[in-house]
Amino acid sequence: MDDRLVYNAIRTPDGTVLVSYSRHDYKTYTDANGHEYMVDGGLDYCRRYVVEEAPAEELSVSMSAGHDKVREVLSWGTRGISGHDPLRYVTLCDMDTDHIKAILMNYALSPQYKQSYETEIEMREKQNG
Repeated sequence: MDDRLVYNAIRTPDGTVLVSYSRHDYKTYTDANGHEYMVDGGLDYCRRYVVEEAPAEELSVSMSAGHDKVREVLSWGTRGISGHDPLRYVTLCDMDTDHIKAILMNYALSPQYKQSYETEIEMREKQNG
């Protein structure tokens, strides 16, 4: 079983999703119920602030979920081709193949990113004949 994280997130009772994208990406939110919720750790660890009387839904995904699920949640932060656009996160399934290849060539990736990106390229090549 491969328990390496690819998505670190919770859904609060009012439906707000908190995602931690990188180590020390500490996110907090005060829910409509008045309780504060927190996620932290990115893909390195899952840290939470737990409210027992109003628990959040755990949304985290690990590599063991399989590529079909991983590609829907594994995200890359981008500022567009120019590098000057506002930061946005794009899931692997929504990325252009050329973008994935460029990332593989130009970045030192965590093992789970590298494996997932390579698997995505292989899958797309098989689909396109």
